[in-house]
Amino acid sequence: MLQALAIHPLQCFSTPNFDRKHHYFHHLRRNKQYPFSHSTSFSVSREVKVSASSKQKPLDVKSEIGDDEDELLQEKAIVADDGGDFGWLPAFPHVLTASMANFLFGYHIGVMNGPIVSIAKELGFEGNSFLEGLVVSIFIGGAFIGSVACGSLVDKLGCRRTIQIDTVPLILGAIVSAQAQSIEEMLLGRFLVGLGIGVNTVLVPIYISEIAPTNYRGSLGTLCQIGTCIGIIASLYLAISSENDPHWWRTMLYIASVPGFILALGMQFSVESPRWLCKAGRLDEAKKVINNLWGSSEVDKAIKEFESVLKNDGGDLNSSWLELLEEPHSRVATIGGSLFVLQQLAGINGVLYFSSLTFKDVGISSSALASLYVGLTNFAGALCALYLMDKQGRQRLLIGSYAGMALSMFLIVYAISFPMDGEISNNLSILGTILYIFTFAVGAGPVTGLIIPELSSSRTRGKIMAFSFSVHWVFNFLVGLFFLELVQKFGVSPVYGSFGAVSLLAAAFAYFFIVETKGRSLEEIEMSLNPKFQASKKEIISPRKPLPTSPLNIPWPALAKPYGHYAKCELDHLATLYD
Repeated sequence: MLQALAIHPLQCFSTPNFDRKHHYFHHLRRNKQYPFSHSTSFSVSREVKVSASSKQKPLDVKSEIGDDEDELLQEKAIVADDGGDFGWLPAFPHVLTASMANFLFGYHIGVMNGPIVSIAKELGFEGNSFLEGLVVSIFIGGAFIGSVACGSLVDKLGCRRTIQIDTVPLILGAIVSAQAQSIEEMLLGRFLVGLGIGVNTVLVPIYISEIAPTNYRGSLGTLCQIGTCIGIIASLYLAISSENDPHWWRTMLYIASVPGFILALGMQFSVESPRWLCKAGRLDEAKKVINNLWGSSEVDKAIKEFESVLKNDGGDLNSSWLELLEEPHSRVATIGGSLFVLQQLAGINGVLYFSSLTFKDVGISSSALASLYVGLTNFAGALCALYLMDKQGRQRLLIGSYAGMALSMFLIVYAISFPMDGEISNNLSILGTILYIFTFAVGAGPVTGLIIPELSSSRTRGKIMAFSFSVHWVFNFLVGLFFLELVQKFGVSPVYGSFGAVSLLAAAFAYFFIVETKGRSLEEIEMSLNPKFQASKKEIISPRKPLPTSPLNIPWPALAKPYGHYAKCELDHLATLYD
């Protein structure tokens, strides 16, 4: 066996069109019931599938390895017989509760969109564009500080307790803003809200990625984006009344405190991340959480993987920020920061700002109503991402999303730059705007926040997320600050054209530097990216040829090419599964 691997190492593991039927693997026998003994990707429903299949057909130890497609069809048939696959259900209430934080994020994004004129008039800074901008932008300043601060806080307290503590500035900020009688009080309230939002935008993706079953991590992680969309829609819908009632903004800000109370109470009944519990030495609690969320068959396998990671890399309870300068943490931090830089420079905030003017050209004069249409489009794209995330994978969605955003921008530039009928030009601009927002919500929005904790190691996940989101808030602020000035100086077409060019650059970045994480546990991903784990694998593989790598020198297991994961598992468990 090893001789065959030594002769054809690259053909076995990295060739996309590799056919196992003509390879030595085809003649091996394997345990058909539990072929990959160390995987934590089985859900509760997976146990049902295995049990059903074993009852329907006796185990044939002499049967040869079938094609992956045939096995997938068999599993789908079993799922259909059982009435559906509900392995996501045990974790769903906990994920839904945590997503309430994203609802708050979306609500506070939209809450100032309509009432800012009424607020400025009542608090005495009407006509002062600087103060109006400061009321909106101080929110981003608080979010930046919150993102940086929570990196160490979550290491010590865990996600669940930190989210509960974070509801304090969210609730206080909303109440202070609602009762504000001066510009200073309003700024204080908005800063407190931003502080809480900055913490939650880091914590919630980490929490969901660590409690969700592997096979449903992408779909459940998309609930972050869906929560944000629903929050934006809710605030924009309520803002319609502010056009007739100049004091309605106070009611809207009081309403913003209610989800904070719900979040604090709901997290009291939610589970803590089993990975954090294991790092904190609370193994019994970790086993109980795994048993409840992933199934009893996953307990021992998951704990072994957790402990293996901790043994080689250590827990994050004593990690430092300087470790982000070391490999592989620096590589993941660079990817995370770059993804958010590209996301913001692709122009999502500028397009959202300018969309109300675009809708006015086609007769929709209400800015709140125009923004509501935008929010509904965003929500529709997030629903598509929910369905596609664990089917198409993160990398493919990112590439397709940014390609669609680039096409949308170029369509708007064409409508503005070339002479044509005014109605046709306006309709093309509307089409381009809607398509841009939809494609953003399918990939660039949800995937960016999801894939960073997946690529991060257990030891530095909190700090890498904190760094990445702090970069996000900085560039969010810069784009908002300079967008109108650039439009006034160069015009809409060149600015939107540059957004399209950045979107193409982001698609290329995703193609060359993002590895696929679909269907792999966080521990599998970490082991494939961390040199400490790779060193322990080298004696198994023939030393005659180096491991194939990606452009970032990421070893072959992370590339997730066709049959790559299959071959890796066969190799890892060769000694235990075959004679």
